[in-house]
Amino acid sequence: MDYIEVSFTINPISPVVADVLAAHLADIGFDSFVESEKGMLAYIAKPSFKIEQLKAALDLVRDYGSVISFSQTEIADRNWNKEWESNFNPISIEKFCYIRAPFHTPQAGYSMELIIEPKMAFGTGHHQTTWLMARELFETNITGKTVLDMGCGTGILAIIAEKLGAANLLAIDNDEWAYRNAIENAEINSCSRIKVELGDAHLLKGKEFDVILANINLNILLADMETYSKSLNPGGTILFSGILSTDIETLKNKIEQTGLIYTKHKTRNDWAMVGCVKK
Repeated sequence: MDYIEVSFTINPISPVVADVLAAHLADIGFDSFVESEKGMLAYIAKPSFKIEQLKAALDLVRDYGSVISFSQTEIADRNWNKEWESNFNPISIEKFCYIRAPFHTPQAGYSMELIIEPKMAFGTGHHQTTWLMARELFETNITGKTVLDMGCGTGILAIIAEKLGAANLLAIDNDEWAYRNAIENAEINSCSRIKVELGDAHLLKGKEFDVILANINLNILLADMETYSKSLNPGGTILFSGILSTDIETLKNKIEQTGLIYTKHKTRNDWAMVGCVKK
């Protein structure tokens, strides 16, 4: 499939601005992001590209202190997997977990190591939210629990949860690349209790979980909150992320409207993780 590459110049250059911009671009169909010397490159399938949506996304980042300009180029089909593999960097979750690709050198000193085959399911802005969610899992009672990883992407959170002792896990993503990649990564990490499904929150009908992990984006979290609440067992825990710290209050209000109880939030570089429980 042909793609549109949009080259963004961010002045002054700022990783925070790049991450916030990536989050808004992901909402309108951009699926991968690469840091550049002047800012960021973003990619979207040609049929999904709409210049009006791009300009609207830029308007949402105007208040972050950087001037952003862009140019666009049409790129013929190529081996996109190899393109994104070359831009995948390891993730270090303090001393708890080291997440690397097969072509990275193993690192000693971590209690857990994950090997992830990076496909198109991993973008620039996702690192901070993945870090927040993964770190929180090491402080959450997972042993023997039934766990849902909603919007699983590469499957990192489900894999960590299994290694922490979860009894049964369901990982769901609506992107076929992510779906296949999560299956592959579960196998690479010798996980046997993770079931991966392709779809969205409609797949949750009739299912119940002790722990729900939802690292997606604000709009989807708000739209599907009622479904998450119905699928959570009494006394269960939900961890939400994929949101900016400025979105915490909006998410808290929706949490309270759906019978859940807000318990905590944590932030990292303008990104946030919100925790709640069910009565």
